[in-house]
Amino acid sequence: MTETSSNKRTLTGRVVSDKMNKTVTVLVERRVKHPLYGKIVTRSQKYHAHDEKNEFKEGDTVLIEECRPLAKTKAWRVSRLIDKARTV
Repeated sequence: MTETSSNKRTLTGRVVSDKMNKTVTVLVERRVKHPLYGKIVTRSQKYHAHDEKNEFKEGDTVLIEECRPLAKTKAWRVSRLIDKARTV
């Protein structure tokens, strides 16, 4: 009955580390235009995201959403899997 609208920020990125317990490191890349030279450059940032069941593996593309601080460096939660990593 009480439906809450989701005003949380979301980002899409690739899992680059799953070595921690219940935490994954997600690399988010964005392409921006350089203010002076006009060239498109890639900016990247890593976020620690909460993964309750340790279900996401390295190489997966995931959607993360902002949440309350869960640890010193962890204030994001993995909301869903977008693309599974391809195994060679």
